[in-house]
Amino acid sequence: MYQDVLIPTDGSDGTRRSITHGVTIADRFDATIHALSIVPEGPLGTLESETATPAAERAVERVEAEATREGIETVTAVEHGVPHEEILSYAEDNDVDMIVMGTQGRTGLDRVLVGSVTERIVRMAEIPVVTVRLTDEIRIEDPDEAERIARREAERDGYEAVTILEEPHRTSASWIVRLETDAGDLHVHVDAVSGEARIGRSRSDAE
Repeated sequence: MYQDVLIPTDGSDGTRRSITHGVTIADRFDATIHALSIVPEGPLGTLESETATPAAERAVERVEAEATREGIETVTAVEHGVPHEEILSYAEDNDVDMIVMGTQGRTGLDRVLVGSVTERIVRMAEIPVVTVRLTDEIRIEDPDEAERIARREAERDGYEAVTILEEPHRTSASWIVRLETDAGDLHVHVDAVSGEARIGRSRSDAE
């Protein structure tokens, strides 16, 4: 199950829903939250300034405050580098089970940058990534429909003897469906807006 949940944050209002999302998931699974903020450096230029690092520290402190309010253990970190590389590296180094992050940042260029970072994380991460949209309308509200989508994705991926292990649960814009298959347990994440599904095997099965 999920023991360590990573919430990357830039401190903007756009990350509010992803923080709420991550706190809800961590609370359900009695997991530790890792709040991570990156001061970007790399191909797009060094973006560090006198205010960048303090802003990143405030961003993770905000996550810590919300998590502490719910009685959830929290670890905070501020790193410097290429955002998607630092996030993936942190997740690997700290045995993170899930990444929860928004699809948009502040406005203008930040929205493009954060969206691009999230896209890279989704493509490259070997653990489940829950993405949180800001304004899209929820389309899949029925747990039975989420289960059908998860089953279909598992069977399409070649898994057999697929059975449901527990009632699907939704945290804002994503359903988490736990399935048992001939090859072990699966955690299938179903986007409640688009209906897209992504399979993540449990850590014990993956090792």
